[in-house]
Amino acid sequence: MSSAQNHRLRSAAAQGLTIATAVLLAVSLAACGPAETGLERDSARQLQERVLRVSQAAAANDISGGLAALESLEADLASAVGSGRVTEERRRSITTAAAAVRADLTAAKAEADAAAAKAAADAAAAQKQAEADAAAAEAAKVATAPASPSSDEGRGNKGKGKDN
Repeated sequence: MSSAQNHRLRSAAAQGLTIATAVLLAVSLAACGPAETGLERDSARQLQERVLRVSQAAAANDISGGLAALESLEADLASAVGSGRVTEERRRSITTAAAAVRADLTAAKAEADAAAAKAAADAAAAQKQAEADAAAAEAAKVATAPASPSSDEGRGNKGKGKDN
């Protein structure tokens, strides 16, 4: 895959993550209304802050940061449910959206890890090829070098002290 294709793929993945987190954000924002929404205003504001962090991380293509922010959101949600500030129905709705975002983030992380592994393997193969090419060039250089003159050159069969 070319560098341009790889960049387009990563850009598309980042846009997909941003859209997914925007959906989660919309679910959270929609919960900011009156008490019958199943979510108290203070809890809604706190959860929105967490959702915003997930969205920002996804928009920056920070998958690990997005997953960490999502974990914080889920912990805050569990706390709010435990204290009665969020109804079970609203919890299910938010949890469903969060699970979809987690799946997107996890898939993006797997793709990024695979791309990084491929890039490392390609770099290693290129390095190995460069070393082999350099060794072959050196061997060719040695093979084509002129032979050094021997110390007997020009005497033929005459030895030391022998005249014709």
